[in-house]
Amino acid sequence: MLLGIALIAIATPAPATQPLRKEPVDLLLCLAADVSRSVNFERFRLQRNGYAEALVDKRVLQAISSGPHRRIGVTYIEWAGILQQKTVVEWTIIDGFDSAQHLVEQLVEMPRPFTGKTAIGTAIESCLQALYEAPYDAERKTVDVSGDGANNDGRAPSDARNDAVREGVVVNGLPILTPLALSRHPNHTHPPGGLEKYYRDNVIAGTGAFVVVAEDHQSFSAAIVKKMIAEIAMR
Repeated sequence: MLLGIALIAIATPAPATQPLRKEPVDLLLCLAADVSRSVNFERFRLQRNGYAEALVDKRVLQAISSGPHRRIGVTYIEWAGILQQKTVVEWTIIDGFDSAQHLVEQLVEMPRPFTGKTAIGTAIESCLQALYEAPYDAERKTVDVSGDGANNDGRAPSDARNDAVREGVVVNGLPILTPLALSRHPNHTHPPGGLEKYYRDNVIAGTGAFVVVAEDHQSFSAAIVKKMIAEIAMR
């Protein structure tokens, strides 16, 4: 009799473990910054500092605080060729100046990971993977790609952005224009029709997707602020 009871106890399946509920945020934002060889050291620092300044900008923080959850999740990836993607800052919640400043401190201290070709499609794929693995949950998910040239390595960016659309992810673009006289690779930085058109045709996708142009690396911070406010406020 006791043996029968023991067998019944063993055969009874354990209750299923409930998956952990992810903390809700208003937006999951993957920032993907170009560090390919066309981005020299000075432009790299301007780009990095531009993101850092934008993340603690009062107007950006005000936009974040206006959301239902009053916080967003952000990760920062730098990319070049198909085997060159680096998560510089892991997923972090921004819910005010202190958290934004903490992210910025991590960002500015990290060394440049590499230089190489320009694999925009792979950069988008890296962000999609990051969004899938994010420890937070949001109805809105956005990939933000910045760069100063056309794709010249790996998968076509249009294919990767189409994958993003199927996953309900918006891909926005921040092309950085290079004066023709200063470009070492004019065919790369000035594709037919211009870099802005290239981003519109090949990079951005999804409901409300848009391009904000940085006329040069010096104006990068102002362009990021404008773009981030639009992304955060797009509800």
